[in-house]
Parts: sequence; C-alpha cells; structure tokens
Amino acid sequence: MILGSAPVLVFGGPYSNLRALQLLRARAIALGVSPSRIICTGDVVAYCAEPEETIAAIRDWGCHVVAGNCEQQLALGADDCGCGFAQGSTCDSLSKGWYAFATGRVSAASRAWMGQLPDTLSFTYGGFSLRVVHGGVDQTNRFVFPSQEALIAAELARARADIVIAGHAGLPFIKRYRDQVWFNPGVVGMPANDGTAEVWYGLVRRTDDGLSFLTQRLAYDHEGAALAMRGHGYADAYADALVSGRWPSIDVLPAAERAATGKSIQEQELIVPRPSLCAHTSAENGCCSVIRDTVI
Repeated sequence: MILGSAPVLVFGGPYSNLRALQLLRARAIALGVSPSRIICTGDVVAYCAEPEETIAAIRDWGCHVVAGNCEQQLALGADDCGCGFAQGSTCDSLSKGWYAFATGRVSAASRAWMGQLPDTLSFTYGGFSLRVVHGGVDQTNRFVFPSQEALIAAELARARADIVIAGHAGLPFIKRYRDQVWFNPGVVGMPANDGTAEVWYGLVRRTDDGLSFLTQRLAYDHEGAALAMRGHGYADAYADALVSGRWPSIDVLPAAERAATGKSIQEQELIVPRPSLCAHTSAENGCCSVIRDTVI
C-alpha cells in the first residue's frame, strides 16, 4: 500500500539515456516525490550510449523497477533483446547493433540485479488496486497501443486490478474501459514519435473523489544524448530519433499510430472516481498474483 496524499511518479524505458534519467530524478525532487513513490516499468537499458551508467543511476535513486524484456534477456545472457520485433523488420535489424553494444558494457553485478527484479508490482492507492507490468499483463514483450481497444479490454479483463500501469509501447496514453484504466506514462529514454525531442513520464495523484492520471512532457539535453551515441556509431538511426522526435521505423505500430507519426502529442489528464468496492481484489486474494509479483 502507498500511503498519504503525495503523488506517485511512473515512467518507462530509460533506454540507457543517462541525461534524461538524471533530469527526471531532478524533476521528482522538485515535485517532492520520494523514491518509494516512484516506479519504472522496465527497459532501463536499450538504445542509448550509457547502459551501465544508467543502471547505476537508477539503483542509486532507489525507486521501484519491474523487469522489462531487456532486463530479462541481459540477465539470462541471451543473444537478442526479446523486444517482440518481427523477424527481419527494420527494428529487428537495428536491435542487433544496440543490443550488442549494451551486452558488452553491462557488468555481471548489473546482470545479477536485473535477474532479481520482479515481473510485476501490485499496490493499493486512494482506494484503487494498481498493477504495474512492462508490456502486457501476462506477456512481458506484448505491445499495447491506444488504438487497440479490444486488446486493452482483454488485457484489463485478466489484470484483476482497477488500474494497469504499463510500458514497452513507447507512447504515452490513458484509456478507460468500463471501471478500469490502462495507463502508459510513455518512456523517458526516447521521444514518442511525435516530431518533438521531449520525453515522457506520468503522475498518479489522489483527489477528493478518486485518482488523477497525468502524462507529462520532459525536455532534456537530447543533443548531448545523441552526440554520445554518434561517438560510438552503433545506432545512428536512434541518435537521429533523439533529435527529430521520429522513430527510425514504425514497423510495430498499428495503422492509427502510424498515421500520427510526427504529430505532437498533447499532455493528458483523466480523473477516475473512487470505486465504492474494488471488483478486482478481495481481502482473501489481494491483487493478482503471478510469478515474481511484488506487493509494495
């Protein structure tokens, strides 16, 4: 259970982008949000130039982290990122460069840390049950995008929680389905394919009547982050994306999200009234229990 009225800060995918993570930490301090109220949805390591440094920074911060596919694969010593890209796609081809770069720079101690991260987190806040996952409710590398309403409904039906906080997709959005919410705060390590260099995080706040969910932009030294990547030359397409705000490939996106490429995304807020009785948890079973689910 997370106590008190202070907000909960959530974010996805630092992606080895140390500059963005450091600025997010400064933003959290400015907002007065302590590490015990901060949650990362995974993929601490990915495209950018400082994987080991980013791991060290997030461990020093002391916030909660769920295992993304990158953490799972690096902990296992796997040969690929396990991102769920279609074989032979542009994203799949590009991943061979950045994943090999990260593999060569992540220490044994960091891999051990990744190996003990929980797959999910569950907590209650403001009268709601919340569950944090990386991608899908029962599949770490499942992409869930805002236009996929049937998929969101199916995922929520399996969640056994009022609110699901998820990452992996790289786009910030809030979707309400009946009495449940799917909240993706976006990622802090890469722009949201909207033609701007800013990255994203989210806030969950208690209100007099329920909970408020917000997506928030974050401007940081993206030029410096891109320059650091170009110095190594392993993923210039992603270095360009840090500046242009456009992904090097949109292979993974459904048609609606492809059509929105380069169109600025607006910050969102959704206020959800407090449920009179949580329909998805009980005193007997609590939140959904799965392998390595940690209750906070």
